[in-house]
Amino acid sequence: MDKQTQRHLYGWLRKQSAHGRRWIALCITLGLVQGMLMVAQAWLLATLLHGFIMLGHTPEQYLPHFAALLAVTALKALAAYGREVTGFHAGATVRQTIRDLVLTRLTALGPAYVQRRPAGSWASLLLEQIEEMQDFFARYLPQMAIAVFIPLVILVAVFPVNWAAGLILLGTAPLIPLFMILVGVGAADANRRNFRSLERLSGHFLDRLKGLRTLQLFLRAAAEGKAIERASEEFRERTMEVLRLAFLSTAVLEFFAAISVALVAVYFGFTYIDHLDFGHYGAEVTLFTGLFVLFLAPEFYAPLRELGTHYHARAQAIGAAEQLLAFLEAEVTEPASGAEPFSASAPIHIEARALEVLSAEGKTLVGPLSFTIEPGQQVALVGVSGAGKSSLINALLGFMPYRGNLKVNGQELRDLDMPQWRRHVGWLSQNPQLLTASVRDNLLLADPAADDATLEIALRRAQAWEFVAAKGLDYRLGDAATGLSVGQAQRIALARTLLKPTALMVLDEPTASLDRHSERAIMASLAEVVCRQTLVMITHRIEQLETMDQILVLARGQLVEQGPWRTLSRADGPFAALLAEREGGDLDA
Repeated sequence: MDKQTQRHLYGWLRKQSAHGRRWIALCITLGLVQGMLMVAQAWLLATLLHGFIMLGHTPEQYLPHFAALLAVTALKALAAYGREVTGFHAGATVRQTIRDLVLTRLTALGPAYVQRRPAGSWASLLLEQIEEMQDFFARYLPQMAIAVFIPLVILVAVFPVNWAAGLILLGTAPLIPLFMILVGVGAADANRRNFRSLERLSGHFLDRLKGLRTLQLFLRAAAEGKAIERASEEFRERTMEVLRLAFLSTAVLEFFAAISVALVAVYFGFTYIDHLDFGHYGAEVTLFTGLFVLFLAPEFYAPLRELGTHYHARAQAIGAAEQLLAFLEAEVTEPASGAEPFSASAPIHIEARALEVLSAEGKTLVGPLSFTIEPGQQVALVGVSGAGKSSLINALLGFMPYRGNLKVNGQELRDLDMPQWRRHVGWLSQNPQLLTASVRDNLLLADPAADDATLEIALRRAQAWEFVAAKGLDYRLGDAATGLSVGQAQRIALARTLLKPTALMVLDEPTASLDRHSERAIMASLAEVVCRQTLVMITHRIEQLETMDQILVLARGQLVEQGPWRTLSRADGPFAALLAEREGGDLDA
């Protein structure tokens, strides 16, 4: 990673710290209070020891000093506790803000964009990488200010007592940040490589875990296990590289701090045996002076050492921010969402003219297309995989950008208020998502006011009542609908779609995971429901096409044919060719 990139990432991180400015300022203030209490503590200790050893005073004479020392120690501990608490809140506030930025952008880009990357990759971005920024905001940024102000406070206290000791402290202080920076340059690159390795491992592992059943059926589980092992080994090596740099940084800082404190101790030692005679403003160097400075010397370097300890948090945050910022600043086109209100009490009318569906990067995926779907029509989209059916559906749902015209009830789709538009759309994907909640809760997403009788009607229409009744509406589904078969999950999702009062129904292979008997029953139920709605359905089942009012045939992103079943099946065109090549009643076989 070049220096310019590092500066850009660091600048972005500093800019995000503004969201936790109040907590960071409070943390710095408590650090300064802790530093001043440290000086007071050293003064009290030096005074007590000098009085007992050199002046022969009794403990009774120093009772106020003992009470002050206890009070200062207690306040210093409270200040340290307050620093930890406020630092944590600073990091948590900024992390939540960054996570909101990512989620807001993901929401704006839509599910079509999200599906382009493995789920594990997004999980790593939202969880691990953002979490790794905690110490940067909670510790490193406050410590930068504290590492400047506390040494200044100590120098202000030491120079009036002994200028030679003050010069030693002042002269050796730059060594620590200098070597901290030298070690930290490589740490940022090591952390960046580590995060990339973690992202690959997360995405690889989660995808293989989801497809474990398929891998076992095709005897590929062992081979994929070795691939995960290689990815894990790469991640281990990257992690050890980061740890080596972190340990090296700590060792270097401790070494120079120890050398610096030793110089102060040597100076006072030679002064007490009359080998050195400078730095004392003409007055005698007393035991109080030596103890006071020696008590403060380790504390002078402590903030710098602590900054060095947290310096790897800076490198860690820069490494984590690289991919995060690349995603947030990527020049991609978000699906349009206007402010024009939309309402519909009747089936939807759809009209497309010179419609081109675009990827987020602006590449044309489908089109130009021109077609019209009349209110209440049942329309099927057909074509082999990759023809552009899903892209067209995503544009209709408002999840992908487009050029040209796509009007619903005479209003341009890109100008509509998308939440209002989607309230009138019922959508069932080929791989529907069920939440980790009860069956009832999943169904109530469509209609929160529905009672059990209404839920039962919807489940019966979706041929799902029999197995749901056996388990109960309060049966809790596991992650990814664990506890149900694929067909059962699809039927519950279909029941949820049927519960939603809509003017447009969009279905993507609604019977793909069902047997023929269940398929016919569900299609009969759908025929009853969608008679008052406009229906757009992706299907490869020939028997489902015969009842459609219109069929749109797509190939390589182009609309190559459209019309009713009777016309297309008799014409010598692409649809007839698909029928001729069909196997088992499936156009995509």
